[in-house]
Amino acid sequence: MATPQLSPGVLVREVDLTVGRGNNILDNIGAIAGPFRIGPVDDPIEVSNQQDLINTFGTPLSTDRQYEYWMTASSFLSYGGVLKVVRTNGSNLTNGNAGVSIAATTTLNIQNYDDYEANHTSDETFSWAARNPGSWSNSMRVCVIDDAADQIIGINTTSLAGVGATVGYGVTSPLSSTVLPGAGSTSTFNGYLKGIITGVSTDAVNGNSTIDVKIVARVSNSGTTTKITYAENDTNSSFEVSDSLTFFDNAGASSGTATVTTEKDWYGEQTLGLTNATVFWKSIAPRPISSNYSLARNGKGDGLHVVVYDDTGSITGIEGNILEKHLFLSKASDAGANADAPTKTFYKDFIARRSLQVFAGKNPSVAADSYHGTTPLAVDFSSNYVANTTSEGLWGQTAQDVTFSAIGNVSYVFGGGKDYSGGVPETGGNGGMTAELGSLNTSYRLFSNRDDEAVDYLLMGPGLSNESESQAKANLLISLAEGRKDCIAVISPHRDNIVNVTNSDTQTSNLLKFFSPLSSSSFAVFDSGYKYTYDRFNNEFRYIPCNGDVAGLMVRTGILAYPWFSPAGLQRGVLNNAVKLAFNPDKAQRDLLYPARVNSIINRKGSGVVLFGDKTALGYSSAFDRINVRRLFLTVEQALEEAAQTQLFELNDQNTRANFVNIVEPYLRDVQAKRGIFDFLVVCDTSNNTPEAIDNNEFRADIYLKPTRSINFITLTFVATRTGVAFEEIVGTV
Repeated sequence: MATPQLSPGVLVREVDLTVGRGNNILDNIGAIAGPFRIGPVDDPIEVSNQQDLINTFGTPLSTDRQYEYWMTASSFLSYGGVLKVVRTNGSNLTNGNAGVSIAATTTLNIQNYDDYEANHTSDETFSWAARNPGSWSNSMRVCVIDDAADQIIGINTTSLAGVGATVGYGVTSPLSSTVLPGAGSTSTFNGYLKGIITGVSTDAVNGNSTIDVKIVARVSNSGTTTKITYAENDTNSSFEVSDSLTFFDNAGASSGTATVTTEKDWYGEQTLGLTNATVFWKSIAPRPISSNYSLARNGKGDGLHVVVYDDTGSITGIEGNILEKHLFLSKASDAGANADAPTKTFYKDFIARRSLQVFAGKNPSVAADSYHGTTPLAVDFSSNYVANTTSEGLWGQTAQDVTFSAIGNVSYVFGGGKDYSGGVPETGGNGGMTAELGSLNTSYRLFSNRDDEAVDYLLMGPGLSNESESQAKANLLISLAEGRKDCIAVISPHRDNIVNVTNSDTQTSNLLKFFSPLSSSSFAVFDSGYKYTYDRFNNEFRYIPCNGDVAGLMVRTGILAYPWFSPAGLQRGVLNNAVKLAFNPDKAQRDLLYPARVNSIINRKGSGVVLFGDKTALGYSSAFDRINVRRLFLTVEQALEEAAQTQLFELNDQNTRANFVNIVEPYLRDVQAKRGIFDFLVVCDTSNNTPEAIDNNEFRADIYLKPTRSINFITLTFVATRTGVAFEEIVGTV
């Protein structure tokens, strides 16, 4: 009601009756679960085309008819929908994982990213693991390198102990009257170059030994220490041939001397340790260096590279093929976590977010173990030549004042990845591809909550090893669809009901027996078919269930026409990529199947393979026993439910009710114009919004629809008459 005016004037009011709108919101989203070769476990991943399916879940396998799941998914995608795919877990399913230069012995199951974040970021049982389970990963190798040493130096002795060359001990060489960069030609430096030994080896044959040295600092005669970065062939930052070396123990006492006989850049000599190829790290990337983030916090030695290889070629078909490169990562847990470097480069976090192949596990430990083989190396020492303890430089600390320990050049060989239990192993005895009913149920229940996952079609894929389990799987999907009330479960028969069954009457009887105990529901559709189609990945023709196609026909109908049109028949019901059928029912057999809720798929000469029925799985006569009516109501209900959200928390008065009617009626008139309904009525007034309803904070609207019906039965009557008979006399009499 308008506010009364107390003096002459014009009052301007606005009433918004445009809030909210009714739009069709069916997204044509399917869902399927199965034993795919690769991919995250129990984590719905949306794919929009066959290539997405390949990239995430691999290609179809012959083992245990695993191809039925994959090709059902691919068939659905061919009609224009998108698909949420879940890789099902299994009791035998494990991730390939690794230690240092050996395959890890641990049994590891990391299902997906969420599982890793919740349970495995601090897991001490592995160093590196495949991103997802399966034997596919046993060909993988992770190569890691950091700045463990700067130089490889030959020295004129075969007795390393005699001169005191021990890992973690110090080594120095005099610098006399050397010109420092930027200091001018007359300014010279007198002091010594300081390093720490990170590796030792004896070569008695050639008469000398070799040490790996990390350049640490320059120290002036007055005792001033300057941290420096190694530069190849720079006399101020590297050891040179003929340099005189002095070795110091951890007590700071001189333990011996030697002369440099040879010197090489350490990084330039490092290879990745592949099985069938020699690849130098320098061909992959420049040497890893301390990050600016770490240096700004008085840290050092945090840089590393990580490269993932298909070592034996079983993943990509190419031996030594690079799968991923992750360069210039950091050992510091906080690296990059600021405004200047918003991308966090701590190697475990970075790889967890960015890698498609691996997760990182245990940081290199204080002492040698079965996973690291070599104790992480100290890369600095105090002024008294006491090596920093490994714990002071452990990976995973914040960068502040930390010189990180090094592991050098390490190759991690994967093993232990297994596939599903049961079935026949494809290769190597690593398990089969048979998903268990309980695991499939767990996967499909990820779609039980409509608020969590938007789904329009639940695809059964194939059945299981016996008829009763196939029926149990079908009933689960029907119950999920019934619970959601916004999608349709699409069910095909048990494979052994029709494939390789030569008698068509027996096939008919088998189908009636299979479908009879299944739940009655208008939120499910049954089909009769297994189609014969080409598998280009294995160069074979396969029988696969047709539920992916039937769901796809509904998708295509919504794209080409509207959801309330029937997806059956010669105009919209022709299946893609069907060579023939395992069962092609004739009219008499279809007459038995259709009353039993089974939509026949037939091979019609001149037309192709066609869906020849549009019944839902409802067990009694109703408007909802037809697919087009069920999909009409799903479309209208979801559209108007979304529109009704705009009325929540508004006042239940005449204005709000009028506004809602103004949303609903134009939408329904549009559906009527597009042949979805004959007529409708919307009641939203005081007759259903009673005082009691208003006091209970309820808003009520009753929407009456007269749905259009699809034609299932056509009768053509041809009447022969005598020549002299007028048609008007006999019309209506026959």
